[in-house]
Amino acid sequence: QVQLVESGGGSVQAGGSLRLSCTASGGTFSSYAMGWFRQAPGEEREFGAAITRSGKYPAYGDSVRGRFTISRDNAKNTVYLQMSSLKPEDTANYYCAAKARGSSYYVQVRSYDYWGQGTQVTVSS
Repeated sequence: QVQLVESGGGSVQAGGSLRLSCTASGGTFSSYAMGWFRQAPGEEREFGAAITRSGKYPAYGDSVRGRFTISRDNAKNTVYLQMSSLKPEDTANYYCAAKARGSSYYVQVRSYDYWGQGTQVTVSS
């Protein structure tokens, strides 16, 4: 069983930056494909970014591509989401997710086996 804990959320003005972290415990981190999703009140959970086990291949949702960067440090059991040029529409609860034995990256919510509790990001105009 894998436990995921996100951190780094907060409030920022439009145009600012934040870096989210998600640290895993209870499993072999390097064997999991990882992803970041977000969910605003009243909306469905939306794909943000994903990364393969090695960290070599990232993928991004249309709404964040070019502004967000996903990376991972397998030695630290941590995946990161660097968010830049933030917009008010980026306001949401951000979740990291892990997929066991994933051989690629994954963009769908249903592909993931484990989820963190989320960290809130609020961007003001």
